[in-house]
Amino acid sequence: MQAITTVGLDIAKSVFQVHGVDAQGNVLVRRQLKRGHVLPFFQKLPPCLVGIEACATSHYWSRELQALGHKVRLMPPAYVKPYVKRQKNDATDAEAICEAVGRPNMRFVATKTAEQQGCLTLHRTRHLFIRQQTSVINAIRAHLAEFGIVAPVGRRGVDQLLTVVADTSDKRLPEVARACIAALGAQLQMLKARILEFDRMITAWRRSSEASKRLDAIPGVGPVLATALVATVADPKAFRSGRDFLSLDRARPQAELERRQGQARQYQQTRRSLSARPIRGRCARSHPLCQNPWHQASALAHGVAGAASHQGRCHCARQQDCADSLGDDGQGGALQGTRRACGVADRVGHTT
Repeated sequence: MQAITTVGLDIAKSVFQVHGVDAQGNVLVRRQLKRGHVLPFFQKLPPCLVGIEACATSHYWSRELQALGHKVRLMPPAYVKPYVKRQKNDATDAEAICEAVGRPNMRFVATKTAEQQGCLTLHRTRHLFIRQQTSVINAIRAHLAEFGIVAPVGRRGVDQLLTVVADTSDKRLPEVARACIAALGAQLQMLKARILEFDRMITAWRRSSEASKRLDAIPGVGPVLATALVATVADPKAFRSGRDFLSLDRARPQAELERRQGQARQYQQTRRSLSARPIRGRCARSHPLCQNPWHQASALAHGVAGAASHQGRCHCARQQDCADSLGDDGQGGALQGTRRACGVADRVGHTT
C-alpha cells in the first residue's frame, strides 16, 4: 500500500471529513473524524501536503498540523468551489480541497500566528463594544424622548440626559423609567471604560511590532489601522500586486453589496447616476452623499496613501512607503491596493 501524499481536510465544529490520495491520485482514505481524533490521525501519517479552506478555525488547525511535520496550505473557499462536484456535502468538499491544493496555479493564504489572531480578537472585541455603545446611547435617547426630554446630538448631549436621570427632583420621569435608564447609563460608562482600555492595548501592541511602528509613521495611518493591517496580512510578500492584496478580504462580496446598496440609496434620494464616479478624497468625509462605509473607507485609504489632493502627486510614493513598511522587497508591490486596504481594517474592527 502506497503512502498518503495529499490530504484534503474539511474542517467543522465536531465532525471532520478527510480525503487522502497517493502520488498517482488514487484514493487511499475517505472517512469522517471526530474533533478529538483529528490530531491522533495525522500523528500516524507520514509528512504530507494538507489542504484546508481558509475559514473559521483554519489557522488554528494549520498551526497544529504544521507542528506535527505536515505541510499545510490554506485556500480561499471561492477558489476551491470550482472543484466541487454535484451533490455538495462534506465528502465532496474534502475531495475538492484535495484536488485544489495540488493545482500549480492555486493561490494560498498565509497562516496567522497566535499573536496576530490575538490582535484581531482585540480589534473585533473593540468594534463590538463600539456598536454596543452606540446601541445603548440610542436607547437612552429614545426612552427619554418618550417623556419629552431631549438633548443635542453628541457626547455632551448624552451627559446632559444622564444628569437629568440622576436628578431625583425632576418629576418628568417615573421612578421605574429612571431606574432602567440609570442602568443603561451605568452600562454606557462601563463600555466607554472598556473601549479606552482596548485603545491602550492596541497602542501597546503597536509598540511591540516593528511593522506596525513603520506603518504608523506614514501620514494618515494611526495605531488602529497599522495594527489591523499587520494582524490581517500574515505575509505581504505572498501578494504579487495590489489586486491580489484585495482578494484578502473574504467579506468582499458583502462589502460590494453594501456599496451597491449605498449607490442605490443615492440614486433614490438625488437621482444621481449609478454609473457616475463616487466622490473620493477629502470631500468624501464631508459630502452629504458619501456618508456610507464604502466612501468613508475610500476617503481614509486616500489619506493612508498620502494623497493630499486629487492631483495624485504623492499617491505612488506613499503606496511604495506602505509596501516598504510591511517588508516588501519589490517583488510586485504588495500594498499597491492601499486605496481599499482600509476595507480590510473595517472588517477587523477599525472605525472611521
